[in-house]
Amino acid sequence: MNQPEKSAPRLGSSLRKSVLGLVLFALVTAGAVSVTKLLTAERITNNRAEAEARLLLELAPPAEGYQLDLDQPLTLPAAPELGHKDAFQAHLAYRNDQPALLLLPVIAPDGYTGNIELLVALQLNGKVQGVRVTQHLETPGLGDKIEEKKSDWIHSFEGRSLENPEPEDWTVKKEGGEFDQFTGATITPRAVVHAVKRSLIWYQQEKGQLL
Repeated sequence: MNQPEKSAPRLGSSLRKSVLGLVLFALVTAGAVSVTKLLTAERITNNRAEAEARLLLELAPPAEGYQLDLDQPLTLPAAPELGHKDAFQAHLAYRNDQPALLLLPVIAPDGYTGNIELLVALQLNGKVQGVRVTQHLETPGLGDKIEEKKSDWIHSFEGRSLENPEPEDWTVKKEGGEFDQFTGATITPRAVVHAVKRSLIWYQQEKGQLL
């Protein structure tokens, strides 16, 4: 009759050990997850920086005489029209020791699935040298045609300006504009077109201070 009373202390001790084991397991797991996230985030940041550097050099190729110091960016004041609520960094490329290209990071906030991040290279005469997509979450097979590796659509901006076409034609053809949309996807290309247009307008307004 006294056996249950004798086993009670052993039961309590076993329960405490189990709880302690679970707590230690949770702490170790949480620590491992935190370290993994930290290492992954650093790797992602480094990979993205390398990808952006490649695009900068692609838009301002040294083989064509452009000089670009990746370690000396320009710090520009906030420009909400470009998607930057705070100061941001751009790059100025030189040719024959003279300023030749302004390379701007631009954010299109109205993509189909969120922000579309761009790199817009502007010649100092207000013409587009080129545009590249640096990050997006658009629908594979539809909206991702903004990527150069998926289609040549992004090259349709080269040589364009606010005079070619006129500002009112800076939209997709479905809306009476100059630029093609994708089959089954209008929102994505329209967002990019409008973002490039905003970069041209911003440059036109700010070039006096920039240069």
